[in-house]
Formats: sequence, structure tokens, C-alpha cells
Amino acid sequence: MNEQQERIQRIQAVKSAHEAELLTKANVVGVGIGFRQQQQVRTDEVVLVVMVEKKVPSAQLAPEDVIPHQIEGVPVDVQESGRIAPQ
Repeated sequence: MNEQQERIQRIQAVKSAHEAELLTKANVVGVGIGFRQQQQVRTDEVVLVVMVEKKVPSAQLAPEDVIPHQIEGVPVDVQESGRIAPQ
């Protein structure tokens, strides 16, 4: 198994352990694994992606709704996705 595959397995384990908790936070609409985005440009870094309906400054969130920059050493990227509704 190469380094990238090991990294993805680690992220999957953290996602499984924390997804339910993350989905209880205000504004969170999904949790996945994907590439970090910086200024709407995709990087090659694979991270835990937390999708929110709308990005809000941390200062405007209750402390329990702030999404950490990393969970168990796995980097987290908050990405605005808009509302996700079943079709």
C-alpha cells in the first residue's frame, strides 16, 4: 500500500469516528473525503472535507459549532456547498 492509500484509510477511519458528531454542528450538510481547496482552487492534498451550507466566520458561531482545523491529526477543510436536498 502506498503512502496516499494509507493516508486515505486514516482519513476514512477518522471520518467514520466523527461524522455523526460533525453533522450535529450548525450549518454542516455533509462530511466526505476530498481535496483541499484554497481560494476555490483544488490542491493535491487529500483531507477530511466538511461541507457547510454557507461559510460563516468562527466568531459568529457558538463554540460547539466551530469545526476544528484537524481531527486526530487529520487536516479538515470546510467547503461551502450550499443546501443539499434529496431529489
